[in-house]
Amino acid sequence: MLPLRGRRTRREEGPSLSVTDLESSLVAEFSVLTVCTGNICRSPMAEQILRARLADLPELEFSSAGTYAGDGDVMPEQAAALSLRHGGDPTSHRARYLTEPILGSADLVLGMSRNHRREIVELLPKKISVTFTLREFARLSADVTDGEIRHAASMGLTVKASLAEVVALVASRKGQFGLVTSAEDDDVVDPYKRSDETYERSAQQLVPAAEQVARVLRVAVEASRA
Repeated sequence: MLPLRGRRTRREEGPSLSVTDLESSLVAEFSVLTVCTGNICRSPMAEQILRARLADLPELEFSSAGTYAGDGDVMPEQAAALSLRHGGDPTSHRARYLTEPILGSADLVLGMSRNHRREIVELLPKKISVTFTLREFARLSADVTDGEIRHAASMGLTVKASLAEVVALVASRKGQFGLVTSAEDDDVVDPYKRSDETYERSAQQLVPAAEQVARVLRVAVEASRA
């Protein structure tokens, strides 16, 4: 874990959007936010891998933030290298602190651990129904078929509404399927300032979960276009 920073006012605005972010937001209809502690290892890796897997779907927007991030911090070499290896692009990433405005604009929020999920909901309680850990969302959606995703997506009149229906479908599986043997199975281990082996283990947990999230989002977006 990163050392705790002096917490700023929760409603403080984060960094302004880049030109690329602004251009993307003009097209994107559904925003996915990934969250970890420092926004330099796990959440940017998840963001970058999801963006790479779904780059052909302009309806989706991906971003990340950290509960104790130092605005402008860069990714450690190990994290950047792992992102590159799995298809991500870490070159332009700069950390940003999670604020209420950032969280408020997200349609799906994926924390990297149960602690992040709790902090997210404490910051903005109305996001509870669209907040999961990354591995939790992957676990819950693993038994959701493409047909079920398409059916849920067909209930929405817009892309945003269609994906909201799909997120609700996944949330409805809580307590039904994909039980974990340990609560820690819903967490991605924090590799910050730890060994290369820990970075590898973190990626081994994160990447398959991101791939599963990407599957759900792809099927949902493509169904919403039909």
